[in-house]
Amino acid sequence: MSARKVEQESPARHPRETSDLFGHREAESTLLDAYRSGRIPHAWLIGGAQGIGKATLAYRMARFALAFRNPKSSQVQAAPTLRVDPTDPVARQITAGAHGGLLVLERGLNDRGVMRTVITVDETRETISFFGSTAAVDGWRVCIVDTVDELNPNAANALLKILEEPPQQSLFLLVSHAPSRVLPTILSRCRKLLLRPLETDDVVRAAAAAADIDAEDPALLEAAAASEGSVGRALSLLGGDALKLQQRTAALLATLPSVDPRELHALGDALGTSDRVALAAFIDSIDRWMSERMRTGDVNANLPRLARLAEVWEKIVRAARDTEAYNLERKPLVFSVFSMLADATR
Repeated sequence: MSARKVEQESPARHPRETSDLFGHREAESTLLDAYRSGRIPHAWLIGGAQGIGKATLAYRMARFALAFRNPKSSQVQAAPTLRVDPTDPVARQITAGAHGGLLVLERGLNDRGVMRTVITVDETRETISFFGSTAAVDGWRVCIVDTVDELNPNAANALLKILEEPPQQSLFLLVSHAPSRVLPTILSRCRKLLLRPLETDDVVRAAAAAADIDAEDPALLEAAAASEGSVGRALSLLGGDALKLQQRTAALLATLPSVDPRELHALGDALGTSDRVALAAFIDSIDRWMSERMRTGDVNANLPRLARLAEVWEKIVRAARDTEAYNLERKPLVFSVFSMLADATR
């Protein structure tokens, strides 16, 4: 399959359908060793940059615990990894989203069929009936939250209540793109497992497997090199258009606080009206620029400026989610984003 077809069809597999894990062997061994011990912590926060395989690892752990319910069994004790054969009945059920022992909390559609910007309290309260039911499968019950960053305040409090008094044989796997922003009360009840960006070779192999394309495809190799260790970012860049859009955005960011309005108009036109890949590439460029400022700045000397940037980033994320959820025009978002960044960097 060509890279161009990948960009048009966006066929990357959902993490629940992905049986292979690329990289993160140390993190996988940490989970496997904890499970083997028979004293695995009931809640884990799997954190790291977006698109590096956090959800894939969470589903891999869930699949293993539900397929091998006895941590002391010979199969578990001899297992080299958390891999479960895709033909295993448990693996098939999880792929189909039909396993009674797994609950996944993620953003859903509202009454109008539009993707919500947050995970709601009503969705989070499903954990009460899920863990309280005696009619479901025997053994472990696993809840994946993908992502905990998207819980609204009431939903976060609802999750906290069940984390404080976890049922027996319960396992919570909380995925987070920004662990430092998770509620301290939730963090304190989780074992933290932080994942590093992938090596470029692992990005290539993971992206090729996820999108069913040739690992030697030149466009894939270029996207992987620009991905900064993120499979999700590499997939979004496939085909070249998104990569060019990121380069154009980066060039404009380099001119802050002064930006040519004509270039902003051109960037807004390039984003189109409903292209989610282009919008994701634009926001990803802003995210990378922000992260670089946070890493390289003198925190003590520039604390007020960094605080302003952090506040602006929160506003940008909300505006981008609203733009995508309600299919709003992209050009006003571009002007709004650069106006806020210009004010914050003066």
